[in-house]
Parts: sequence; structure tokens; C-alpha cells
Amino acid sequence: MSGFSRRKLITTGLATAAGASGLAVAARLADRYGLLPPDHGGIYGLGTTLTYASQRLLTRHSLAREFPRSQISEAPFAKLRPFQSEAFDRLRAGGFVDWRLDVDGMVGRPSSFSLAELRRLPSRSQITQLACEEGWSFIAEWTGVPLSEVLSAAGTLPQARYAVYFSLQPKWWHSIDMADALHPQTLLVYGMNGGELSMGHGGPLRLRVPRQLGYKSVKFISRLTLTDSLEKFEKGGSYSWYAGI
Repeated sequence: MSGFSRRKLITTGLATAAGASGLAVAARLADRYGLLPPDHGGIYGLGTTLTYASQRLLTRHSLAREFPRSQISEAPFAKLRPFQSEAFDRLRAGGFVDWRLDVDGMVGRPSSFSLAELRRLPSRSQITQLACEEGWSFIAEWTGVPLSEVLSAAGTLPQARYAVYFSLQPKWWHSIDMADALHPQTLLVYGMNGGELSMGHGGPLRLRVPRQLGYKSVKFISRLTLTDSLEKFEKGGSYSWYAGI
């Protein structure tokens, strides 16, 4: 069966299940094809399942819009949650020379990358919009290493389904599926608008997931774990797991 016919069949089946039998049938069908989001339970479960499944079936390889340099925002908004961290202060005082991104979980080669090592990997620059769930947005040029390059270096195992990434800021983490983790526009960013990534924008290292709302682009990234399930991770935040735009 062709890819298009298969997508059409599954999409039609999900829609039919939603109208005929509700959550249970739709969830079983979505789960069969790996289209069940982690937050599919609860009162909004059917809606989140249909949204995620439709996005993955129809726009899995689509690109976020990239803008010309003339549309870069003059004063990009920098929202910084105040936090106290002796570790961050110590790293900052040392010019972030000792900053590390640890990569573990379902990888063949658990790794630890310094900023210098990340900069030596193939880089990409893109001018994309960061859209916040609170209603504000700005356009900037982001420079960094594609997350796919880092995962390739660490040896992603085939059973990995999610990338969970942690901020040095306490109790701040999020996750994406492997479709977004391996997407060419998903970057570990260390530069912005031709200069260093400022602390206000998450420097020295943040994740940029331009196909999702801003809360997925976590700042001060220091650890990344690949896993086949999110059940062992404490639920973070009150927003939907999938925030595709």
C-alpha cells in the first residue's frame, strides 16, 4: 500500500472512530501506528490524539517558515525566569568553558559535549519566528548545531521514541518525539543575530524547535535523554505535550 493511501486510510479511520465510538477506538488505532501522544488521557485526550496524529501523518517533514534578513525583529523579547543556581553562576564566571551537554539514555555512545565541541560539529543558521503561548513573538536568526548531528554522534538506538531535555534551571524540562528531534530545523542554538546567544535568550545553549510553540524551546540546556516512554518522568507544566504550529 502506498504511503499516501496508508495515511488516508489511517486519517479516515481516526475521524470515523472519533465520530462513531469516541476515544477508545481512536486511541487503539492511533497507538497501532505510533500516533498516540503521551497526554492522550483525560477529558482532552481525543482532541490531542487527533491533532497529533493528523500533524504527523500530513506534515511530518514540513518546514517552519524561514524569513528574509530584513524581517528580523529590532528588539527581540527576552523573557528570563529569575533563578538562583550556584552551578550556573560558576560556569558563567568561567566563560562557560566548562559547560557540558550530557547525552544519555537510548544511545550507543553516552556522550558529554563542551560548547567548543558542539561548535565544531556541522552548523546551521535559520531565520525563524519564536511564537510564545502567551501571544507575543519575534523573528531572529538562530545559529547552532542540528540536534540530529548530536544524536548521530551519540548513536541513537532504534527503539528511542522521545528526546527529553533538561535545563540547568531547576525543574525545567520538556520533550519531543523523534520526528521533531531529527528534523533539520531543530537546533541546539549557541548564536543569535550574528553574535553569541545572550543569557536572556537562554545562552549559552538552548533548544530551538521552530515547528512548536516557544515553551518547547527550553533555555540553558545541559542534558538530553533518549527514551521509549515518558511514564518515568514527572509531568512537567500545564501545557499540552504537543505544541505544533
